[in-house]
Amino acid sequence: MAYVGLTILCSTAIALILKWNDALKASAIYLLLGNYLVAAAISLFFWKNTPGQPASWQSLVLGLPLGGLFVFSFFAFTKAVAASGASLATVSARLSVAIPVLLSMVLFDELPGFWQTVGLALVALTLWFFYQSLKNRQTRAIHWPDFFYLFVLWLGIGINDFSLKIFQTWRGVSEKSFFLLVIFGSAFIYTFLIVYVQNIKLDRAAFTLGLALGIPNMFSAFFMINALHALPGVIVYPTVNLGIILLTTLGSYIIWNEKLNSAGLQALLSGSLAILFLNL
Repeated sequence: MAYVGLTILCSTAIALILKWNDALKASAIYLLLGNYLVAAAISLFFWKNTPGQPASWQSLVLGLPLGGLFVFSFFAFTKAVAASGASLATVSARLSVAIPVLLSMVLFDELPGFWQTVGLALVALTLWFFYQSLKNRQTRAIHWPDFFYLFVLWLGIGINDFSLKIFQTWRGVSEKSFFLLVIFGSAFIYTFLIVYVQNIKLDRAAFTLGLALGIPNMFSAFFMINALHALPGVIVYPTVNLGIILLTTLGSYIIWNEKLNSAGLQALLSGSLAILFLNL
């Protein structure tokens, strides 16, 4: 469970830094550029300085398109926020947990026990309360074309998460540093090409914040692979997602004094119970 806890802490740091960047109205593309630069550099350091960390063409083949999908998913999130607001975009990102959980059950025969089933039911209930909490803050009407961006976001993040499970099963944890180097290195190259081709003006504040973002971003994937090696995905994915919700909500309250409505409080309660049952 230590790896699950570390994944939650790193992922929560990512969410709070992204929120900070949004509050500053800073450039998203330069935030990404700095983020992927540091994440790739840390991955390279681990790969070169950790004994028994091999490289393979399989990790390369899986990592290169996944790096593009990482970048694509982030831009899908920005489009979803612009189209339907941060509330529903956030809900879509969290609902993506259904993809890796269901695929882990079907493809890897990771069936939950009784208490885990109760926990998964509470996950669904928590996400519903979370949706109700955010929906009450929505200030604009949502139209059917907006749901396209929400669907792309949901699908992209779900595939990203499950790809880590595929890697862990296919190649094991011994190649994770090289695999992460390929993902973040290619994501940096893709992002740099976007900046270069579109001649986007430098935003130093966003780039600097992105350098800080790259640290938890790399380690969140690093610890997630280890967690998936130690525990079934049907436990890891919902526990991590709910943990992020709980800690991000707490962090937002402490930093930005964001108060919860009754649905939000119900989400915190059911989410806490879900994590408890999932890990019995």
